[in-house]
Amino acid sequence: MTLRAVFFGTPEFAVPALTALHRRTHVVGVVCQPDRRAGRGMRLSAPPVKLAALELGIEVNQPSRVRDGALASWLHDLRADVALVAAYGRILPPEVLAEPAHGCINLHASILPAYRGAAPIQWAIANGETESGVSLMQMDAGMDTGAVYAVRRLPIPEDMNGGELTRALAELAAEMVGDELLAAIHGRLSAVPQDEQLATAAPPIEKEHLIVDWSKPNDHVAQRVRAFAPAPAAFTFAGERRLKLLEARRATCPASSDAPGSVLPGTVLGTHDDGVLVACGSGCLEIRRAAADGKNPQSGRDLINGRLLRVGQQLGPQTS
Repeated sequence: MTLRAVFFGTPEFAVPALTALHRRTHVVGVVCQPDRRAGRGMRLSAPPVKLAALELGIEVNQPSRVRDGALASWLHDLRADVALVAAYGRILPPEVLAEPAHGCINLHASILPAYRGAAPIQWAIANGETESGVSLMQMDAGMDTGAVYAVRRLPIPEDMNGGELTRALAELAAEMVGDELLAAIHGRLSAVPQDEQLATAAPPIEKEHLIVDWSKPNDHVAQRVRAFAPAPAAFTFAGERRLKLLEARRATCPASSDAPGSVLPGTVLGTHDDGVLVACGSGCLEIRRAAADGKNPQSGRDLINGRLLRVGQQLGPQTS
C-alpha cells in the first residue's frame, strides 16, 4: 500500500526532498510558511516549496500559527502515515508531531548533535568545519533533539560557499528520502538518541553576524565571507557605502605591510591578480568579488579601477 505523506518545508533547500517524496509516496498535503514581501518593490512572494507543490498538484497549507489547533486538525483529516520536515522554519507543537501514524521525521542539514538550530549550513562553514551532512531524525518537542536514524556526510571543500553547500546538501537530503526514510518507516532502521554532551548550536543569522570584523585573522574573515555568500552576504563599509563581500580568500600581505602593527586592520593595500588586498588582524584578505548597494557584483580590481575603493582607504564601520 502506498504511504500517505505530508511534507513540511519552506525554502529552496527543501524542494528536492519534496520532489523525491512525491515520487515514492502519495503526498496528500504540503505545509510551508506564509507568503512574504521581498525585493526592492516589496512584492508578496510565495516560498519555493509552495510553488513546487502547486506544480505537482498538491494541496498547500500556509498557517500563520501552528499552536492554535487548526494545523493539527487539518493533519488529522488527512490521515497521513508520516510527515517529512525539511527546513520548515518553525518548531512544531506536540499535538502536530503526534498526528501522523509514524510521527514527524526531519531532514536536518548537519551531523547531529552538532549545529542544532536555524542555520547549520552557514555556521559549519563560518566555524571552519571540513565536513557537513544530513541527519534523518525522529522529531520530538525540542530543537533538533530527537533520535537519529541515519547520517550522510559530505566534505566541505575550502572554496565552497554557503549557497553551494546548501545545494549539495539538498540533493543529499533528497537521496535519503528514497533510502533511509522509507527504511525508517518500515522498521529497518533504529533511531539512536543523541549525545547531549556533544550538542552545539546554529542560531539564526543576525545582522551583527554579517559585519566584517577586520581585527580578526584572515582565515576567520574568509570563512565568514564564504559562509554567508551569496546571501545574505557578509558586508563592510567603504565610507558611507555598504559593500557586500561575495568571494574572498586568505592572502599573503605585501612585504611592506606584513609586520604586526604596520597597518590598521581594514586598510586597502592594493590589488593582486583580479582581487584587492585588505589588511586583517593577522594576514590579508583578497576580495575577489563584491557588490556595493544598488550595483552589480564587481571584481576587486574593478572596485579599485572604478574608484569605489582606493589604496590606503580604511574599511569598517560606516564613516565618511
